[in-house]
Amino acid sequence: MARRSNLDFELSFFESLHRRMPKDIQVASILAHIYTQVGRIDAGLKMDRKLVRLDPEDPTAHYNLACSLSLKGRNSEALEVLRTAISLGYKDFHWMQHDPDLGALHEYAGFRCLLSDLGIG
Repeated sequence: MARRSNLDFELSFFESLHRRMPKDIQVASILAHIYTQVGRIDAGLKMDRKLVRLDPEDPTAHYNLACSLSLKGRNSEALEVLRTAISLGYKDFHWMQHDPDLGALHEYAGFRCLLSDLGIG
């Protein structure tokens, strides 16, 4: 129960910061992570899309957007964004294969093709 209370506090705090600093990438990134932790996947997805708009060359922003899309069951779009993350320099392929946020993709044929294209599948 204490952990949930902490998350509620953090969520409130970072939402307040985000209202005052809507273009702060670090605040938006933390807020997106908290939204996902508390199960507010739609809000996390919206924030991840914003992060990609704020920093379109950031491979981690694209990776996190792919995770949010995967959590929504949007495998095709998630895979496309994941490919973009990789083209921008995302390299933690071991984590990508085990990340629970990408769980919906792990059995998706397109994901297995991606791994094969990377020489790891």
